[in-house]
Amino acid sequence: MGVTDSPKSGSRLRVAVAGSTGYAGGSCVDLLLGHPEVELVQVGSRSHPGQLHRNVYPGSSCDLILQPEVDAANCDVVVSALSPGQAARSAPAWLDQGATVIDISADFRLRDPALFRTWYGEVHPAPHLLPQAVMALPELAPEAIAGANLLALPGCFSTAAILACGPAAMTHLVEPEVVVDAKTGVSGAGRTAGEAFLYSELSESMTAYGVGGHRHLPEMEQTLTDLAGGRFAVTFVPHLAPMSRGIVATCYLRPLPGVTLGQLRSAYLERYDGQPFVTVGDRPTPSKLASYTNHCFLSLHQQGAHVIVCAVLDNLGRGASSQAIQVLNQRFQLDPMSGLKGGPKWP
Repeated sequence: MGVTDSPKSGSRLRVAVAGSTGYAGGSCVDLLLGHPEVELVQVGSRSHPGQLHRNVYPGSSCDLILQPEVDAANCDVVVSALSPGQAARSAPAWLDQGATVIDISADFRLRDPALFRTWYGEVHPAPHLLPQAVMALPELAPEAIAGANLLALPGCFSTAAILACGPAAMTHLVEPEVVVDAKTGVSGAGRTAGEAFLYSELSESMTAYGVGGHRHLPEMEQTLTDLAGGRFAVTFVPHLAPMSRGIVATCYLRPLPGVTLGQLRSAYLERYDGQPFVTVGDRPTPSKLASYTNHCFLSLHQQGAHVIVCAVLDNLGRGASSQAIQVLNQRFQLDPMSGLKGGPKWP
């Protein structure tokens, strides 16, 4: 089951995007249209079937007609940007048709279906697929991506926290616990109307939410525990910030006795050496610098007994669409920069 590393026809990978009119899906369409080794062959939307993508999604240049359901029979890859629960309902058929599935939603991140029910409020639609799903971590666990046919992307908050804490967890230089304080732009809520997202409610204000527990918390703990090889606890509080896009995550770690900031910084520099999308610097980065890119900017600092790791990325880019393209490139052994050559811009 699943494709080989050779496209089904021609020399380019044939890719479909399900849920292509949401923010993440629309961004995937835009990136795939500019990918030199990909042919975008199908776009799906249950809300706008029969319409041209460019007539539905602002700024789109895609002339494909939106399909109510993606048919993967002639696809090498399906990138799913459907809402939680929907990808798991469609993935069995896509996999049976021979496609590799890259899921941006939460359906295949958690190995325990009981956790999915707890955090997403429904019974998992395809629990039999969970054992074969791989959490895609291009810089931290690249070997797991090779040959995988069901790839789950971590959420936007989780991507920031995992990149910020992964090297420390893997090298066992810190206590196995972290506090993650993170801010997100309003686009993280998707293209959904809601009182909290009205301009008059959001402007000139910032709000903590999910204080008792956020959906990204269990996947942070699961992944950092895997990387550490033992229990790694996370306390996580997100905040809604008055900006369109971006994640700023401030992570508080306690080094083990005798471990210095210099040792930790060396571990991060070694882990991310040669990685084109992660930069380890000396100063915190403004969130605007990461906008519309696949870059994650990290910086390490000491304050008293804690080392503080700041992570900045674009929630719609590295936290969703561009990370899907990065994983696609790695899965099919393409140039890591294919379709992702846009760099930071300022201001």
